[in-house]
Amino acid sequence: MKKLKLIDYNSPVILTFAGISLIALILSYLTLGYSNKLLFSVYRSSLANPLTYLRLFTHVLGHADFSHYISNMMFFLLLGPGIEEKYGSKNTLIMIAVTALITGLVNYIFFPREALLGASGIVFCFIILSSMTDIKNGKIPLTLIIVCVLYIGQEIMNAVFVNDNVSQLTHIIGGGCGCALGYRMGKKK
Repeated sequence: MKKLKLIDYNSPVILTFAGISLIALILSYLTLGYSNKLLFSVYRSSLANPLTYLRLFTHVLGHADFSHYISNMMFFLLLGPGIEEKYGSKNTLIMIAVTALITGLVNYIFFPREALLGASGIVFCFIILSSMTDIKNGKIPLTLIIVCVLYIGQEIMNAVFVNDNVSQLTHIIGGGCGCALGYRMGKKK
């Protein structure tokens, strides 16, 4: 029991999100994907269905398989604690919710035949946010410009040349959310 006291739950929003996502993934395996379709994917469905609105937020918790989960959570757990430390738990949760809502709405409106799930939009939001941590006195860090150029360039190339069922648009929107939210929250400080 003494050894457990040495472990610090250092980033409550990030760790809780990762844990809930793992539970959602296990639930998906146990239900043969039904829980992902019901709760953890966003797709065009009736506006009279209350789950339609819930899925606009919860789709970021769902993942297709362990490989998908691990690839998202590696970056999420690497970048998230620094973002939560800089912006605070409440603002980090707001950033996650806003990014989930925007990516969910874009998918719902513009891709009626596609289901979207996973935290990659938030991961790319965090990639951009982590590059913005050094904005001082209205100056834009060169590292932010380079990351944006490389990142957006890669996503455009993947969208044009790779048919891999990955939503590059979600990645770009997540990065845009990171830029806008980081700038807005950075101004408040």
